[in-house]
Amino acid sequence: MERDPYRYFRIEARELVDGLGRGVLQLEKGATPGIVAGLLRLAHTLKGAARVVKQPAIAEHAHAIENAFADLRETRLPVPRERTNQVLTLIDAISAAVTAIDAPAPRADAAPVRGSVDEVFRMVRADVTEIDALLDGVAETGLQLRTMRRALGTVARARHLADLLAERISASDGSDGTSACRLKSVATELGELVSDFDRQLTGAVDQAERETNEVRDAVEKLRLAPAGMLFVSLERTARDVAQSLGRQTTFEAKGGEVRLDTRVLAAVQGALVQLVRNAVAHGIEPAATRTKAGKPAAGRVEIEVLRRGNRVVFVCRDDGRGVDLEAVQRAAQRRGLLAPGTGPPDAGALLKLLLKGGLTTSSAVTELSGRGIGLDVVREAAAQLGGDVTMQTDPDRGTSFELAVPLSLSSLAVLLVEVDGSSVAIPLDAVQRTVRLAPGEVARIGDRETVVHDGQVIPFVHLSLPLRGQGAPRWNGGARPAVVVNGATALAAIGVDRLLGTASIILRPLPAFAEIDPIVVGAAIDAEGTPQLVLDPVELVAAAFRLEDARGASEDAPAPAAVLVIDDSLTTRMLEQSILESAGYEVDLATSAEDGLQKARGRRYQLFLVDVEMPGMDGFAFVATIRADPALREIPAILVTSRNAAADRQRGAECGAGGYVVKGDFDQGQLLALIRKLVR
Repeated sequence: MERDPYRYFRIEARELVDGLGRGVLQLEKGATPGIVAGLLRLAHTLKGAARVVKQPAIAEHAHAIENAFADLRETRLPVPRERTNQVLTLIDAISAAVTAIDAPAPRADAAPVRGSVDEVFRMVRADVTEIDALLDGVAETGLQLRTMRRALGTVARARHLADLLAERISASDGSDGTSACRLKSVATELGELVSDFDRQLTGAVDQAERETNEVRDAVEKLRLAPAGMLFVSLERTARDVAQSLGRQTTFEAKGGEVRLDTRVLAAVQGALVQLVRNAVAHGIEPAATRTKAGKPAAGRVEIEVLRRGNRVVFVCRDDGRGVDLEAVQRAAQRRGLLAPGTGPPDAGALLKLLLKGGLTTSSAVTELSGRGIGLDVVREAAAQLGGDVTMQTDPDRGTSFELAVPLSLSSLAVLLVEVDGSSVAIPLDAVQRTVRLAPGEVARIGDRETVVHDGQVIPFVHLSLPLRGQGAPRWNGGARPAVVVNGATALAAIGVDRLLGTASIILRPLPAFAEIDPIVVGAAIDAEGTPQLVLDPVELVAAAFRLEDARGASEDAPAPAAVLVIDDSLTTRMLEQSILESAGYEVDLATSAEDGLQKARGRRYQLFLVDVEMPGMDGFAFVATIRADPALREIPAILVTSRNAAADRQRGAECGAGGYVVKGDFDQGQLLALIRKLVR
């Protein structure tokens, strides 16, 4: 592939353009020498970079920005609006020029958007493929390091044998004293060499694992972008619409530190632009009207980004006039959506009609309103991401819209807890408190167990029940840890086996075909490469309210069946582990057939779930090998593969597989039914 000579210039130029736009908007709020000096530095840097890559038009625009601010370097007076308008026009021209550099031609049906943010998203999305490839490489390196760590046990064994050999030679009473002495010297030297090798290899593996984990964390974060990268574009939208309508506005933004998958930000960008336009055009009143009503002359438009359960919510608020519900009703009657003469619908019903699109309360068509299609953009963005949009209005006090979309990738602060030997993550912002509960602090009320927290009775359930469908372990005295979780509308105490501490994770979505319990919102990968389930606090608390206590499980109840999952795909291992553990099975993981054989000979399993296509020994060979092993031949095996040819199915049956599951036809219920049939 030919190298892109402008790739890094576009990235730098976008950062500089973003800084220029932000600075000009700050300048309109009040001039300081520091702001002007910063703008001059940004323009000068952009001019030099453009000349290096031979982009004279961009360089000339940047030079014009320098000229526009040259006489304002020390001013503290308000900057004339004509001057800031001139500079913003130059910034738009630079943005368009940067976008046009070797960029693919836009689709004929593409909606026009301001280029700065859109082009950044386009470049970031293009780089995600490279980042994913790097992540795959890091993951494979981690697997190899774990293989090396297992090999350290062999080195330790060799050292032990060398020590035993030296002891046996010393204890022997052979007649050849010289020979025995020589052998003892060789054995001693061998032991020292092995010990030295063990120390060096252990240190190297430890360091390599630390550095690999750091690289993995850094690379995963590269796939995320801060929500704040949208804010300059949105503030510019509010400013331009207000100026065109002769309104005064202030713009505020919160939650810019929330980092999300760029695909989410790109999808909601146009919707948020439309919401800000609506807020100013339909919500904010003229200054004289606001002053007469006792409001500040300048209307306020606010954007907030926050997490709520398993969703990211983008909120747009204004303090304007609110929605004219009577006008909405008249418009709906004109469109035949409401019968004339019927009683007035409630506000909620009218707002739902407005959100469906096609309604407008504007009496004239302008560039900003009047066609009734503005909210279509918002609704379509929500549908594209599998989210939803809601609105509330209060006459003369303002309107708020909430665009809620499911999490894709997102950085998340979590509390790590251990349950049934597995690490599970609970979002930290939902953790109200961690406590240690003595047996006497848990009281039964009806069919449920409860605890008292801050004078309030809240349900208590051990995490084993909602997560695994299993009863909690017996309480053998002593205090046990629990987490008080805030589920937005209620609290619940969740018992765990151990508190592991806090961490920052990258939340990954589960595969679309994974039928996971609603309390699981996604997964993360820990430092050892092991999947960790991430829980939805709202669903977790809801489960605590509806589940009956199942703590009275008998001590002599049969242990859960142990299943060994063998697959070189991290995603498949994570999915199968989640399904099996949710069904009550105990799961071990192997990354290759060779690794699986080693584990199979070290522990008794009731089932093997085996991928077919793996490096080295494939799944067919693995099943054939265990069928030839007297200790393993009776353990059933299921092959899981993307290969659906009749010849492959026949080969699976011939090698002794008890089942054959095609990934393309994967059905969780059928898989569990097959496992229950084989594991008795």
